[in-house]
Amino acid sequence: MAGKARFQKVVVIGLDGLEPKLVAPMLAAGELPNLAALQSQGGFATVATTSPAQTPVAWSTFATGTNPGGHGVFDFIRRDPATYRPDLALNRYEQKSAWLPPKAVNLRRGTPFWDVLGAAGVASTVLRCPCTYPPAVGRGRMLAGMGVPDLRGGLGTATFFSTAADLSARESESVARLEIDPASDGRYTTRLPGPRSSKDRSFLNVELTVVADVAARSVTVRAAGEAAGVVVREREWSDWLRVKFKAGLLQSVSGLVRFYLVGLGPARELELYASPLNFDPEAPPFPISAPADYARALAADIGRYYTSGMVEDHAGLNNGRIDEWAFLDQCMGVWDEREAMMLHELGRLDEGLFYCLFDTPDRVQHMFWRFLEPDHPSNAGVAPTPELARVVADQYRRADAAVGRAVEAAGDRALVIVLSDHGFGSFRRGFHINSWLHAHGLLALRDGARPGDPGAAFPDAIDWSRTRAYALGLGGVYLNLEGREGQGIVPLGAAEALKAEIARALTGLVDPATGAVAVRAVKTREELYHGPYVHEAPDLAVHLAAGQRISWESTLGGVPEGLFEDNVKRWSGDHIIDPALVPGVLLMNGPFRGAGAGLADLAPTILDAFGVEPGADMEGRSLLR
Repeated sequence: MAGKARFQKVVVIGLDGLEPKLVAPMLAAGELPNLAALQSQGGFATVATTSPAQTPVAWSTFATGTNPGGHGVFDFIRRDPATYRPDLALNRYEQKSAWLPPKAVNLRRGTPFWDVLGAAGVASTVLRCPCTYPPAVGRGRMLAGMGVPDLRGGLGTATFFSTAADLSARESESVARLEIDPASDGRYTTRLPGPRSSKDRSFLNVELTVVADVAARSVTVRAAGEAAGVVVREREWSDWLRVKFKAGLLQSVSGLVRFYLVGLGPARELELYASPLNFDPEAPPFPISAPADYARALAADIGRYYTSGMVEDHAGLNNGRIDEWAFLDQCMGVWDEREAMMLHELGRLDEGLFYCLFDTPDRVQHMFWRFLEPDHPSNAGVAPTPELARVVADQYRRADAAVGRAVEAAGDRALVIVLSDHGFGSFRRGFHINSWLHAHGLLALRDGARPGDPGAAFPDAIDWSRTRAYALGLGGVYLNLEGREGQGIVPLGAAEALKAEIARALTGLVDPATGAVAVRAVKTREELYHGPYVHEAPDLAVHLAAGQRISWESTLGGVPEGLFEDNVKRWSGDHIIDPALVPGVLLMNGPFRGAGAGLADLAPTILDAFGVEPGADMEGRSLLR
């Protein structure tokens, strides 16, 4: 243990997305007794989030104590400047030669505080912190969080099975036909798509057998090569099924999948939803824990669990494959699983740091915010459902109960910190930022194409010889800079003037449908960031007003027709607006300085609790008094 420690333990509970404007009245009404106890012991404050107010960006600043320019995570999405093609910004895979296996590389740089603690002899247990894949911890244990892909390599690709003949895939999913076995009574066969082959990049598959029992309103699913199957009851989630994909001679990749039986005959098609394939913690294809065998040991202690970075099946709900009740049922299972991890580890924590993130409040607010606003565009034609209007508040109560269990398990001489990385709000309107750039002559399309044309796909549809700026991600604008972009045309000497021109024209932009300002501010990367990775940031960051967000199509470079659209998806709440509008919450069980607190202050605060000097690159200062 380091010298001059104020506390024997520090317990940090992350509650992703808790909104101060919801927490404060619930505290006042006595609905959050465990958070109220922390407030009485130490205080309640808002904590400034990052620009942009995104989960991977914010929790990376929490971990490293630096602004995004110091850790290099600026969005979920980054682009290859040579090809303009978008890619995931959290990690990548490298393979130095055909004779060596690929290796996962974490794109979050900087030194996280748990490494500083480890160097001082203090152990850490870190559960599910974003941007920790592949995981590394100098001393202690870590289970990676957001950034761990599903087995197919995405953030969450589900599979929908049906006996219907006219199946077509929706967003972030695969579809597969259930073929009846003519020699059986109620037996179907199909294939579950899995990871890509390392030889030809085609998807590996495993054969599934589905036996329907209409009278019992259930099906039994078995995977080829596995002795055990799972029973799936109508409108219920199954237990985990382990599946193995043959990758070559004496080689296989195993994963875990859960099923939800949407419905079955005799008067309807059989419809079966399969969750994204999770890494099997007993045999992950890439390490998801540190030490590597920790994931297996944890599964032995608490049972199988979700390993993918985006656990909740929001895409299944957004696509209408499952309904709100199925989504909530899954979310409650995720809560139980995460609490089991937390209590298991706190039960053996004698000293050192413990961190656990509960992501579910964020996911539920994304999908259920519309029920707080009867006039939300996504509610058009939908009858009000009072039970669903209570779901968000119920998540806050569930979070409060989890904090109470953590405080009890932490015991004496523990500093307890509860925080969210950002707040939350409504997502009613989408802004087509590339369409705005096109309308202002800054982005050009090839061959006479117009915004909204089906073939106007980024980046191939862009005429780079006439494009001076383009947008990717959730608010980032890049100049088509000469010598940096593959087909750049903007001279370096003209860059500052062009950035100023775009910022002036965008700032104060009004949404004609609402008559309200949609763009509050446009900041240059030099205004927002400093550090060794500023050159990787977008040239400009667009800070939107409440109720707005960059549109769905624009995040991957799309150029839709018009400038704004109603958001009619079930994903109806969001937080990627002006960061000043969505601070997070912060509570502790001891006195702290709440005024002016920011996420970069948390790493120095935790180190101070153990009497450890902050890392040389850390920018914040301890909040402890």
